[in-house]
Amino acid sequence: MSIGSVISWIVCGLLVGICARFIVPGRQTMTLATTALLGIGGALVGGFLYSVIRGASVEPFSLASHNWYGWIVAILGATLLVWMYPIVYPRRWWN
Repeated sequence: MSIGSVISWIVCGLLVGICARFIVPGRQTMTLATTALLGIGGALVGGFLYSVIRGASVEPFSLASHNWYGWIVAILGATLLVWMYPIVYPRRWWN
């Protein structure tokens, strides 16, 4: 795994996390790093759930041909994590 692939995963996770934050209603109080981590985690969760239902994809997360669904699945997984984040880590009174 090269440094370029790590950077691309972080950028894709950030984009997916930002899309998920727009979908979830209300105000989310989280940092940009948390958004990127939830986006990456959402991509993993969404990809895992999709592979359980439909089977593993040959080329996930590509905008080429018919593999655009990887991005949709990643955004849906990240939306689930962004929605669950304040439930798991509630805001404290001193924050």
